[in-house]
Amino acid sequence: MAAKSKSGLIAHGIAAQNRKGRFNYSIDETVEAGIVLKGPEVKSLRLGRAMITEAFAGERDGELWLFNAYIPEYQSGVLSRFDTRAPRKLLLHKKQVAHFLGAVTRDGASLVPLDIHFNQRGVAKLTLGLGRGRKKEDKRHAIAERDWQRDKARLMRNKGRDD
Repeated sequence: MAAKSKSGLIAHGIAAQNRKGRFNYSIDETVEAGIVLKGPEVKSLRLGRAMITEAFAGERDGELWLFNAYIPEYQSGVLSRFDTRAPRKLLLHKKQVAHFLGAVTRDGASLVPLDIHFNQRGVAKLTLGLGRGRKKEDKRHAIAERDWQRDKARLMRNKGRDD
């Protein structure tokens, strides 16, 4: 849950979330990566209007980058002009980069950005998942499982009530 201050800024918590990421992919492994951002981009993220539903991570020059993530321009600042869909460098250890890039090339896995959040120190981080795409029947099974869990919780909640 995002903790918003009186000014409406997110102090720590989720700034943007890819809810379809866990539905369209079966995530095997996750890692928390830093993101290289400019000042106005961080301020804009704190307002909580960023979108990463169409974003993806990939390799460029042996490093991991976040592509197609939408961070809107910060409206309150004068010098806040930046490309809203610019590629942004991800900060990981070399061994982690090698592991993830190896899994992508060797196994055909995908790097799926799951959320952008602020940690307790107020630093923007990206949760990156290594996953495989789900087939249509797997998605149907996931929907049925989710519905059953919801119905089961509703039955257990209403069990003690006498109507």
